[in-house]
Amino acid sequence: MISRFAALIVLLAPLLGASAARAQNADGTWLTQAGDARVKISKCGGGICGHIVWLREPYDTSTGQPATDNKNPNPALARRPMIGLPLFSGMQPSGPSKWSGQIYNADDGSTYASSISLTSADSLRVEGCVGALCGGETWTRTGR
Repeated sequence: MISRFAALIVLLAPLLGASAARAQNADGTWLTQAGDARVKISKCGGGICGHIVWLREPYDTSTGQPATDNKNPNPALARRPMIGLPLFSGMQPSGPSKWSGQIYNADDGSTYASSISLTSADSLRVEGCVGALCGGETWTRTGR
């Protein structure tokens, strides 16, 4: 009886390990909580990177041109397109299924201390802080 149980564990262990490894992987495309942008997350360096790949409103309504990073206080950066805009910098592992670094907020042109936690295979908690004030939202994996 014990040898059958041991054999079953040996057979199931790779399957359980693969499931856990997949759950820790943030790679993929994520829809923001408001549903107004999709962000592609991929490995880069020893951490992760994320950039905008889709916008619900990809054009500036006042100009009819593709949306730009017009809230950025740096005039050279304010002209860069929103599609392709990098959001994360220095996002390094800080625990199981968790990364910490900086996140860029295109709504106000500022960068904030941030943490990202994979709360399930299809749910990502993105948080940012300015001093003691913190906020966050939950993103949903798309395209599975």
